[in-house]
Amino acid sequence: MAVPQLLNDIIQVLFGLASAGALVALMLAGLSLRLEGTAVVLGGGFSRWMLWAVIFVALQPLLGWFSSFGIGAATPAGGIASSWLNTFQSSVSSFVSSFVVGRLGTVLAAYFVLRAILDSAKGGHPLPSILAAMFLLGVQTTHALIQGFSTGTQFALADILDNLWTYMAGTIMPIAAGLAIVGAIINFATHRPAMRLIAVSLAMLCVSGIWRLVLSMV
Repeated sequence: MAVPQLLNDIIQVLFGLASAGALVALMLAGLSLRLEGTAVVLGGGFSRWMLWAVIFVALQPLLGWFSSFGIGAATPAGGIASSWLNTFQSSVSSFVSSFVVGRLGTVLAAYFVLRAILDSAKGGHPLPSILAAMFLLGVQTTHALIQGFSTGTQFALADILDNLWTYMAGTIMPIAAGLAIVGAIINFATHRPAMRLIAVSLAMLCVSGIWRLVLSMV
């Protein structure tokens, strides 16, 4: 029996909104980054929302697993026949990209910059607010990066996570190591403990080497 056109349209709408869902997940990841501060742990809010962003991007390729199990899960071909559903999908996607990410994300980033100044004024650490502001301003770029890592196969989820790990170890960690050195210099100038930041900086520069060492020991 043929699948009703309305059901096909609903499926297409859900797939079309997956990209908007990934953007919202990245926004929530940025907010969680501020709440958790520098103590980001596996299983925390930031990690969970980043994983959801990856799942939304790899949602359609993941259906390939059902086909490999002998379950028919072919995605509908063609566009959305219903004009109302097509308008709904376009409006929601535009609202998320233009308002939630483009406007609201910028306002929240500006607030976190102000919060960093206020945290410094009362003796706190400005780094969590600065990191959250930078992440929120780069949500669109992060989303495009995750999409670029997708291979479009049933292994897309694992491929994205693997490429994100490589990108983090090869690009993010050296930058973070430089920031740690700057923090160590500031701590040394203000007579605060600095050796811990220096050790963290060296560890971040050695992440790839430590990972290869672990693999060679398995």
